[in-house]
Amino acid sequence: MPLNKSHTHSVAVIGGGPAGLMAAEILSKSGVQVDVYDAMPSVGRKFLLAGKGGLNITHSEPLEHFLSRYGARRGQMGPLLDAFGPDALRNWIHGLGIDTFVGTSGRVFPIEMKAAPLLRAWLHRLRAAGVRFHVRHRWCGWDHVAQPGTLRALKPDALRFATPSGEQTVRADAVVLALGGGSWARLGSDGAWVPLLEPRGVPVAALQPSNCGFDVGWSEHFGPRFAGHYLKPIAVAFAAGGATYHKQGEFVVTASGVEGSLIYALSAHLRDEITARGAALIHLDLLPDWTLQRVIDAVSQPRGSRSFATHLKSRVGIHGVKAGLLRECVAPQDFTAPAQLGAAIKALPLRLRAPRPIDEAISSAGGVCFEALNKHLMLNALPGVFCAGEMLDWEAPTGGYLLSACFSSGRAAGLGALAWLGGCP
Repeated sequence: MPLNKSHTHSVAVIGGGPAGLMAAEILSKSGVQVDVYDAMPSVGRKFLLAGKGGLNITHSEPLEHFLSRYGARRGQMGPLLDAFGPDALRNWIHGLGIDTFVGTSGRVFPIEMKAAPLLRAWLHRLRAAGVRFHVRHRWCGWDHVAQPGTLRALKPDALRFATPSGEQTVRADAVVLALGGGSWARLGSDGAWVPLLEPRGVPVAALQPSNCGFDVGWSEHFGPRFAGHYLKPIAVAFAAGGATYHKQGEFVVTASGVEGSLIYALSAHLRDEITARGAALIHLDLLPDWTLQRVIDAVSQPRGSRSFATHLKSRVGIHGVKAGLLRECVAPQDFTAPAQLGAAIKALPLRLRAPRPIDEAISSAGGVCFEALNKHLMLNALPGVFCAGEMLDWEAPTGGYLLSACFSSGRAAGLGALAWLGGCP
């Protein structure tokens, strides 16, 4: 609801990523004085990195499939994405003068593929609307530790910021926290907000890596030789908790294990399996377009004087990293048994030992529990304080789902703060 312009409210938005900037836009449109604070020298740093190889802003698949990508948090994310979903996000981007297109995989990109033009246009519009930006301002909490459940009638405690010129305190009528998760600390998402919220009665699920790689523990021969090599085409099968997952695509070998789009797509299930059982066993189909019998028939052919490496390459097209992986994982005697070798080629077992550290992950799971928020994303323990973006307890695969959720939750937090300021909690 539009506010009375004779009394300008002020809102502090802490975090200059997509969620925070979207909240700032919603608020500034209604006459609120918005100040955006960010710890980094400029805003949108992780957003810019996300667009370095082509900014995948959202996905064009049917909404029912789209919402399923949020797993256990579909019930909480669904209303936010119903209100501002993929189509609405594309229209909003078009309003910035940025065209979009749908790629062959259904993913949606800006026509220039990069994040920088979109961010520049957006910041220009926000500044024109009166939004003020304060960079190198690291939020340090409030000016004193209050008991949870501060009365609404009281002015919120002053916010503390560490700045190049010393500590500063700021008062605002409402606060939107959009501080990111725990991945990419060098870009500002370091999870440092967790110990600031928990003492005030805000439950926070532990931050964990999501869309991440995993350690395998390669031999001294395989890891150094094949790190950086892509496995494609390949399919991964994984079973846990009575469910079976099967997906085809590609991933890359690293010095310590595996990472890449196919691994990221299953990372939440793999991580949870490792947490529960200490390891996750996946099976790799090195020839996903071949039947098992066709593989067995091919490797059964006599190889004559040719080496086994040449035999594999000529008969089934396996060479390079795929051949190296077979040598890494298959017992030597199985290479002379066509049935066992064929079975290994079609279902090569690979044990994942641990997810890579959270700071290497594309995104993070965990965060402020939805049970701690009302339907407007306001903290029950801290009236007038709203949360948005990756600091909330949800996760999703890559493919445009991460950014879509950040934009939609930022919008919801902005609207929630407006309702709060207007007397409609």
